[in-house]
Amino acid sequence: FTRRGRLSGLPGSKSRSGASPQEAIHRLRETEEMLTKKQEYLEQKIEQEIATAKKYGTKNKRGALQALKRKKRHEQQLTQIDGTLSTIEFQREALENASTNTEVLKNMSYAAKAIKGVHQNMDVDKIDSLMQDITEQQEVAQEICDAIARPFGDTFDEDELLAELEQLEQEEEEERMKEMARLPRAPSSKVPSSRVPSGAPSSRVPSGAPSHRTRRCRSDRSNVMSMFGPPSQTPNA
Repeated sequence: FTRRGRLSGLPGSKSRSGASPQEAIHRLRETEEMLTKKQEYLEQKIEQEIATAKKYGTKNKRGALQALKRKKRHEQQLTQIDGTLSTIEFQREALENASTNTEVLKNMSYAAKAIKGVHQNMDVDKIDSLMQDITEQQEVAQEICDAIARPFGDTFDEDELLAELEQLEQEEEEERMKEMARLPRAPSSKVPSSRVPSGAPSSRVPSGAPSHRTRRCRSDRSNVMSMFGPPSQTPNA
């Protein structure tokens, strides 16, 4: 391999074609996933080293210290990965925003070219002249419609017609009054009142008169006396 060929594989080298934004974003996401898995692995190793240090305790201080040293190295790697993930995440978001802006600008440029192509065959003066012609033709069409809808041969005065109508209504009212005058009048005599005159005898039974049952008893007694005669009187001793 030549020196130039060896340098072509370095991250800083640029190829003529270059990577597309979508490919770069995809690779950054893969790197994030790899580092995230590395974080989970280091966290598990840290927990294992802590458990080993607790297990040895004072019985095996050397083994406990070695476990704590490994834990410290894992923590340092974990801190480095956190910083690397932050940088990659920032770079990915910037690349996504740049890709979005590029796509937006591309579409806006395409739309501007389309609008320019549409307006290329348009002239403002021609458009103004066309609008004036349209307005004039609309006015002509309205005049034609008014002429067609205008009645002809109708030369009567509206005031005279209203006066004649009022006269007809007045004659009709007078005729109606005459018809009402020919109708027979209703009799003016009043219906006699059903109230009893003050001098007439009242049909109400007086409070001192005998009742119907008392009169019946007296009648029966009179009939008995007429059949058998009056009762005999006992002489005084």
